[in-house]
Amino acid sequence: MVKKSENIIVGISIGDLNGIGGEIILKTFEDPRMMEFCTPVIFANTKVLSLTNKVLGTNISFHGIDNLNQIVFGKLNVLNVWKENVSIEFGKENLQLGKYAVQSFKQATKALKEDKIDVLVTAPINKYTADSEEFKFAGHTEYLNQELEGDALMLLTSEDLRVGLMTGHIPLKDVSSKLNESLIRKRVEVLNNSLIQDFSISKPKIAILGLNPHCGDGGVIGKEDDVVLRPVIQKLFDEGYLVFGPFSADGFFGSEAYKKYDAVLATYHDQGLIPFKTLAFGQGVNYTAGLNKIRTSPDHGTAFDIAGKGVADFSSFREAVYLALDIYNSRNIYHEISKNPLKITKKQSESKR
Repeated sequence: MVKKSENIIVGISIGDLNGIGGEIILKTFEDPRMMEFCTPVIFANTKVLSLTNKVLGTNISFHGIDNLNQIVFGKLNVLNVWKENVSIEFGKENLQLGKYAVQSFKQATKALKEDKIDVLVTAPINKYTADSEEFKFAGHTEYLNQELEGDALMLLTSEDLRVGLMTGHIPLKDVSSKLNESLIRKRVEVLNNSLIQDFSISKPKIAILGLNPHCGDGGVIGKEDDVVLRPVIQKLFDEGYLVFGPFSADGFFGSEAYKKYDAVLATYHDQGLIPFKTLAFGQGVNYTAGLNKIRTSPDHGTAFDIAGKGVADFSSFREAVYLALDIYNSRNIYHEISKNPLKITKKQSESKR
């Protein structure tokens, strides 16, 4: 059954309480028209959101609940994940508050797994304060990859640019040793499938960036591009994937070559994120592709330097909500078509008469 727009439940983890998470969430849903698209549920505590309201000088209303059966559609719901008072000092790293950020995220992920929410949008965490014996992960993506089905791919998206990462939150010195045929093939397959079912692109064109400067210049500046990347790209192309490269990363974005492709695969984190954030910062979204559930987040961090000052830009968080809803609808359409293609084809044929 296809849900009405306002009945799509968007679960939201609060992020680091000393950061801008609460601010960008409340600002996003200050516009009541947002409730026409979804029903948001913030996994946090009503006292925290009341404090954020007070600091912002706003009066954004929300509905407190103690379990997900109490959700009111068309309202901004706040699930009380904890009951105790929390001392917030905006802009400061606090290990105790990091635990609350993780608690919010874990509870929201559990609800996503159990289909109690339809999509998940995560506010930024601080990796230092979130790190503990109970949460030994480099970030949201790695935890979701463990908890959900599929192979997670970090995919940064904007209106005209999508950048996926072959390797994620690992030291630069380890990138070369991680690149092999199995990994490259897996990343291309996940990205290709996501472009089809999540973004409704029937024959995706994917560009792959080289690892070394100038793609190694024939082996003078490294052999990985010729020995590892190029042969796998050719194999995949021969199998029917529209995958091209490797391309020298330094000129690829400046020349606007990325506009010829539906997505770009970067070999390591900063190779993809630096140009993406240069071109799309504030409007970009981090999407975890490749999983059986949908999770998005804004393209920025906790912004401790401006937390509590009421000046945070909520555009990227709002775009993350929009993208989660778009992908949810795209997947529903894709699964409906895939389930009974003859039935859909017949309907389309009859509508053209």
